[in-house]
Amino acid sequence: MSNANNANADLRLIEDYLPIEAISKEASREKSVRKGHISTLHLWWARRPLVACRAAVYASLVPADRWVKDVDLKNPPADAAKAEKITNGKKKGLNRKAARDFVTKLCRYPKTNPTKPADIKLKRETEAAIVEAQRHILEAHADRLTRELVEALKLPLPFAGEGWAEGAPSWLNEFEWPPDKTVVTYDDIVAGRAPRPRVLDMFAGGGAIPLEALRLGCEAYALDLNPVAHIIQLCTLVYPQKYGKPDPAVRGMTGPPMISAPSQGGDTEGVVRSWGGLAAEVRYWGNWVLERVRKEIGDLYPLISDPHYKPGKDDVDAPTKGASGKQIKMQVEEDDNDPGNAKVPPGYLMPVAYLWTRTVRCKNPTCGATVPLVRQTWLCKKDGRYAALRVLIRKDDKRVAFKAVESDDEAGLGFDPEEFSIGGNATCPFCGTVADNNYVKSEGMAQRLSLQLMAVACLPRRGTLGKVYLGDADVDRLTPDPVELAQVLSGLIAEGGITVPDEPLPPYGTLGFRVQPYGLKTWGDLFTTRQQASLVALCAAVRDAAAEMPRLGSGASASEAVHLLLSSMVDRIADFNSVACVFNYTGGRGVVHTFGRHALPMVWDFAESNVFNPEAASWPSAIADVPAAIETFDSPLSAVVTRGSATSLPFADEYFDGAVTDPPYYDNIPYADLSDFFYVWLKRSLGGAKREHFSSLLTPKKNEAIAEPMRHDRNHKKAFRAYEEMMFNAFCEARRTLKSGASLSVVYAHKTTMGWATLVDALRKAGFTVTEAWPLDTEKTGRLRAQDSAALASSITLVARKRAQSAGAGKYDLDVQPELHHIVRERVETLWEMGIAGADLVIACVGAGLRAFTKYEKVEYANGEEVPAAKFLAEVEGVVLDSMMDKLSGVTGGKLSAVDAASRFYVLWRFVYKIAEIDAGEAIVFTYAQHVELDGPQGLSDGKHALVEKKKAKYRARDYTERGDDTKLGQPSENGQPAPLIDALHRILWLIEHSPRKLNEFLDDARPDRERLRVLAQALAGAALSGKSEEESAKLVCTTPAEQAALGKLLANWRSLIDEGAAAAVVGKKAAKQDKVAGQMPLDYGEGGRKSK
Repeated sequence: MSNANNANADLRLIEDYLPIEAISKEASREKSVRKGHISTLHLWWARRPLVACRAAVYASLVPADRWVKDVDLKNPPADAAKAEKITNGKKKGLNRKAARDFVTKLCRYPKTNPTKPADIKLKRETEAAIVEAQRHILEAHADRLTRELVEALKLPLPFAGEGWAEGAPSWLNEFEWPPDKTVVTYDDIVAGRAPRPRVLDMFAGGGAIPLEALRLGCEAYALDLNPVAHIIQLCTLVYPQKYGKPDPAVRGMTGPPMISAPSQGGDTEGVVRSWGGLAAEVRYWGNWVLERVRKEIGDLYPLISDPHYKPGKDDVDAPTKGASGKQIKMQVEEDDNDPGNAKVPPGYLMPVAYLWTRTVRCKNPTCGATVPLVRQTWLCKKDGRYAALRVLIRKDDKRVAFKAVESDDEAGLGFDPEEFSIGGNATCPFCGTVADNNYVKSEGMAQRLSLQLMAVACLPRRGTLGKVYLGDADVDRLTPDPVELAQVLSGLIAEGGITVPDEPLPPYGTLGFRVQPYGLKTWGDLFTTRQQASLVALCAAVRDAAAEMPRLGSGASASEAVHLLLSSMVDRIADFNSVACVFNYTGGRGVVHTFGRHALPMVWDFAESNVFNPEAASWPSAIADVPAAIETFDSPLSAVVTRGSATSLPFADEYFDGAVTDPPYYDNIPYADLSDFFYVWLKRSLGGAKREHFSSLLTPKKNEAIAEPMRHDRNHKKAFRAYEEMMFNAFCEARRTLKSGASLSVVYAHKTTMGWATLVDALRKAGFTVTEAWPLDTEKTGRLRAQDSAALASSITLVARKRAQSAGAGKYDLDVQPELHHIVRERVETLWEMGIAGADLVIACVGAGLRAFTKYEKVEYANGEEVPAAKFLAEVEGVVLDSMMDKLSGVTGGKLSAVDAASRFYVLWRFVYKIAEIDAGEAIVFTYAQHVELDGPQGLSDGKHALVEKKKAKYRARDYTERGDDTKLGQPSENGQPAPLIDALHRILWLIEHSPRKLNEFLDDARPDRERLRVLAQALAGAALSGKSEEESAKLVCTTPAEQAALGKLLANWRSLIDEGAAAAVVGKKAAKQDKVAGQMPLDYGEGGRKSK
């Protein structure tokens, strides 16, 4: 166990063991949960799952020896760590199984059905585990504070009325700790006589990590430079905690009548009401905004006559068309049980989404038709229901129309809904001329691209399931007149003084932005006229609501909280109602929000939401979702939220007890540029509120940690250097503000270990020692160890400690290498026994191996040359793979290390990556220290029947079905060198299946080492022959299903096929030789047994 023998090491659980499989599984499940989740409050890119954040915070603050047990020295269990103290023939060992069980129970996300007993039980168990986890954290913190106090008591003690001496921890003066009290207890912390553990997230973004720190009873500190992130953090980490609960002494709009009614304010229905809690107040004012905006622009979203409607007995309340024949406006009856909902009268349908396509005039000047740029016309694609739009040619006006077609199966549609434009290249349906992408761009820059409505998706008819789809050919009119829309927008702007955002989009070439070449120049261009009108109306109504709250008696701070949350709801509408939204025809909520990816690509066919529909992507759905999220953020503590740079933290030295953060990584996500999408609307909905954060044109970019070449004269090297310098400075600040025993956990989104090199170097140079790495996969939707999965992490948490100032330089050969081998072998043994395998095991062990490298300020070869981090990482991975090979040998009962290099490579590849394709960078690193090459004339990817397939920048191992038909495979080379055993094994498997009579001949010619061949076959058979549980089988090699099945047959019949077959081949060869001497010729009966002609 790493540092387990050192009682002063204060080894944290995150440095010893985490049940990463269970956490990954729950984090993946969390992504499917909507109600009450933090993501429903406001979008932030790459926000980490809450259960993963909870695990990181908890394990960073709780010591590994929280779970100990007595271990009999004569028969210690595999998960018992060594310890110094031995009493009565027993020692204390770490009980990792107990730790695993508790963390698994703690890191569960509650299900949302309040009526299911199982869901209720899960929720209660999780809440109980959180309470227990709080106690674990505070008890551990009390022990650490006591140690700090003991050291402080060695300094001159304070006299009465004076503070503690310089050099004493700051909390002693802050909490006026009496010098005669020498122990800090759990009760002291709970009672507020001593500080809670302070946890920093210096790249707090969407606030997930600080939220979980609050939930676990810590003081959470959230910092981010971005104003949008700052608002999200206030709405997540401060306001729900301060104003979440009802308060009978504070005026509001939703609480019980006040006992002592003030002279004004909180007057609803003649009753002066109290504060009903933040969620209830947001619902109230959300509905206030809804009522106001619906009166202003409700008629922009008219109900649609149902063309298939048949009048019936329920039609007494059905409205009729006016004399002009136009459809009715949004004259709907309010639902008394839900003011945000509405009852649709019979004979009419409520639109959910309007489906548009961009169009361009045909490139052929003699044609002049309107060409739709739509990519596909799917409306619904589910088992039993297939719906799409058929294109109808209208020769009279040279435009197409769209008709909705449905079928029980895809073939029944009679056309391919995906045979349309590709990448902005579209064919004119009238003359066949191709409007290429360059032409479309030039037309867009000339503002000559137009929009055409294709269809409308509506709520289901009464008593039915499934949306109703109407093409523009199905009804006369689906949307208001464009002139009328423009007039409404102008009126709203004149009345409220709120303009459509005219702030410029970032220059073309900025990371993630692809819309500028098509004529979109400002942020307002990302919205249709109706979308602009809706957002302007909502911004004005939110500002008016904010002005109304104090007049009705709400306090300024509480009013500000409601105001900011209403503004975040406006952002939600913008996110689900731009020209970058697409329609989800496979199900879900219908409209996919603007940032389905961390970018802003050009969308040719987009979905426009009806902001009043009660289902989703609307103001009524925001009224439901945002308060539901607020209710889950409840905590007696609120966070300290600061807007600032991580390179200059506004905190004292040695202030924090731990830091967990998810920093930006190079050019992965352009946070500041993307967040301008929300910034421009927040400026308008907030008005004068938080002006200090919204005084500039757009979000600050200069000090953002990102490798954005556009900010460095398009110079990639300068951009990368600037990012690396910022990260180094940020880690230096983290080191300065962390206590000496505190850990820093850095969540990192890069999958390859070589991708860590820069981050590891920055941590080492900033004065940190990397102690462990934990992979978490939050993307999987099925069984986490499925055979078709590479088991690659979607994020990795690197754990680091402050390094002693006197660490100096380490000698690679004398200091680092021996410790590296010791650490890696111990971690492989420990984690293997705890069920961690495959790529997860590699990552965790490489992370631990970095301890030997980063414990020094620098590492030198014998000649004084410094060892670069990238080279050491490759060395670490080689040591890890060697150790894993030894473990696999133990499982299979043979010596795998004795087989040739290519065969060992294949076994390890299948163990780590299974059947997945792997990026070139990671694949190349994987070959280090294995004495094989992927490319080149003798590389594993060379030749028709190569062991590894290379496609572009991806590598994939090939099984026997793809290689075994090569007659030369497995045969000795021309100079007599034996072929790799894996080649012989693949040929054998193929022959057994396709040409069994040629097997003996092959065995005689190839002469493979049968014992080593069997060891190889047993290793690759893995889980197929293990007869073990899924968890135990995960430790074994997992090749393709076809290969596993073939290996199973081979091993079951090894004696008859291989041992006896090889002997028969030898006998047969001798007999043939004797026959030849006697002048006889052998008869060839072929594969079918008959004489060949």
